[in-house]
Amino acid sequence: FNDWWQYAPDEAIAKYMADFQSIPEMRAFVDSGHFAPQLDLDELGAMPDGSLGKGYHDFLVDNGLEKNLATNYKQLHDFMKVAGNLDRMPADLQYAIIRGFQQHDIMHVITGYEPTPDGEIALQAFCLAQLRFPYFAMWMSVVATRMALLDPDTIVPIMDNISQGWQYGRTVKNIQLDRWEDRFAEPLAAIRRECGIDPNGMMPLAA
Repeated sequence: FNDWWQYAPDEAIAKYMADFQSIPEMRAFVDSGHFAPQLDLDELGAMPDGSLGKGYHDFLVDNGLEKNLATNYKQLHDFMKVAGNLDRMPADLQYAIIRGFQQHDIMHVITGYEPTPDGEIALQAFCLAQLRFPYFAMWMSVVATRMALLDPDTIVPIMDNISQGWQYGRTVKNIQLDRWEDRFAEPLAAIRRECGIDPNGMMPLAA
């Protein structure tokens, strides 16, 4: 993703930017420049059962995930920026990828997708359906190329996961631009209902 910008066609960058800027809430999202402080797992773990924050805590702990993945990525991003590798990546998209890393595991919790190969592919398709961002599109390109050239046995499950995630993302409220850390104390089931997601996660509510 980061290396691509040195070679990306100007027309492709312009099209991504045009689509990015067409989302009404995007300007406020970018202008806020919000980057949440590092997580305190003890504070999250003390939140009420059934809350988004407690669900996030359990998701990180149960799956042995890095709580400060986004902070680590931001350091890498800043290093590449100083080195000039990201000169052609528009500033709005630079912010979106950093914030996206910070939100990624929260997306898992809200949608109900597990951090498994199937769940990751489906979540990336879900995110692409809500935000036409090159990082998500590259995920689809890479997994489709791999299944076609290296492992045809995975064609059916991969396409099922992509299809399900894509339709899911198109059906429910866009959840990519919210400051979910501000709502950690709220019930996860209520947040899911607000977004049009079944309280148990995984599937969109019927229209």
